[in-house]
Amino acid sequence: TNKEEPLTLEFIKSGTIEITNAWPEVRYSRNGGPLYLLVSSNNTNVSIPVNAGDKVCLYAPFSDNAFKSMTINCTSDCYIYGNIMSLVTLNLDTYEWKPDYKSIDQAAAFYRLFYCNTHIKNHSSKKLRLPAETLYFDSYYKMFYGCTGLTTAPELPATTLSPNCYKEMFANCSSLTTPPAKLPAKKVEYMCYCRMFENCTKLTSAPELPATQFDDYCYNSMFFGCSSLTTAPKLPATQLAKSCYSSMFLFCSSLTTAPELPATQLAESCYSSMFFGCSSLTTAPELPATQLADSCYSSMFSNCTSLTKVPDLPATQLADYCYSNMFSGCSSLITASELPATTLADSCYSDMFSNCTSLIKAPDLPARTLTPECYRYMFWNCNKLKYIKCLATDFSASQCTEYWMEFVPCGSERFFVKAANATWSRGCDGIPENWSIISDSSLLYKLFFPAILNRILGLE
Repeated sequence: TNKEEPLTLEFIKSGTIEITNAWPEVRYSRNGGPLYLLVSSNNTNVSIPVNAGDKVCLYAPFSDNAFKSMTINCTSDCYIYGNIMSLVTLNLDTYEWKPDYKSIDQAAAFYRLFYCNTHIKNHSSKKLRLPAETLYFDSYYKMFYGCTGLTTAPELPATTLSPNCYKEMFANCSSLTTPPAKLPAKKVEYMCYCRMFENCTKLTSAPELPATQFDDYCYNSMFFGCSSLTTAPKLPATQLAKSCYSSMFLFCSSLTTAPELPATQLAESCYSSMFFGCSSLTTAPELPATQLADSCYSSMFSNCTSLTKVPDLPATQLADYCYSNMFSGCSSLITASELPATTLADSCYSDMFSNCTSLIKAPDLPARTLTPECYRYMFWNCNKLKYIKCLATDFSASQCTEYWMEFVPCGSERFFVKAANATWSRGCDGIPENWSIISDSSLLYKLFFPAILNRILGLE
């Protein structure tokens, strides 16, 4: 007899356990009694009536139940606790199970196991245990999805992960306040943490994330919609993977501080929409990479409406869409960082500052030859913009400045510095009407203008 309790449901009120797609060899006991076979016919949908105070324990052997999606629901509130391994380690000869077994050896072992079971709750003193240290494909995928009665997640000690293993595990657990203290794996797998805590709207802190070896989409949307999250975990990786952090903190509207991002080797879409809609974020982290990847910073800080300071952007080797929409909708931003690159890429700066309604001074744009859509919509609706320095001379690329100044006001006391040999048109695809045009080779510009610019713009 095992001393550790198996997976147990202890009922607070009378009701029914409703099990759909039951595995063929599942056993259960009630209040310490004998084990009964759950499925006694071809019907895999089973109901177990229970009374208040009943303790129902569940057991099953290892079997190839991949994607059979057994789901356990309850019609009344109950506590959940005990060791989940009783559902995959039962010996049918001895009826013993292995509480210390550390590996999940079948795909989708607990896929959707308690999907949308809104009645399971944490016990005040008895914990739910998921002790496996080695996981398999989809091990815990959607296991507690929509379990709105849970407040505390179990510890998750696994160090060897597999694709999708934690995907959407606690998504829409809207009462969850306490995550695991740490997710200790140093190497993460494809989509392993994708949407893990999505819409956990009461979650205020995140687990430690020490991993430094990445796979594609590993942290994608992990905390999407966690609107009470105030602190982000450290992210120590220096070499990234495709979309690894994309949408990780999307709409975390209480997040005030972003983690340091030391990575210098980027990947396609690695930071795309990472902090989109983080409306309490005031300062962005440093971004030291000098060689970019396609869409790497796309929409990274879009709609961060409290952001007042942006990082230096030292990269000189750009990629397609690399800065696209990066600061769009950052309505508190007044000035922006330098953009030193002289060789551009397709759509590299498209929509970068669109709808930045407080922006007064644009970053200098030193590139001479433009690329398709490189500045398209770049300053769209920047209705306080007063200064741009753009030294482009070759505008032959398609849509390179299309609508880049649309809804930017016309009028006096607004200045455009251009290359001496550049010919610009007026209007939303060029220089707004009535803006003063100054040549970068003129004595006015060389001797006086840079020294007095901030005073003219009201930035001193």
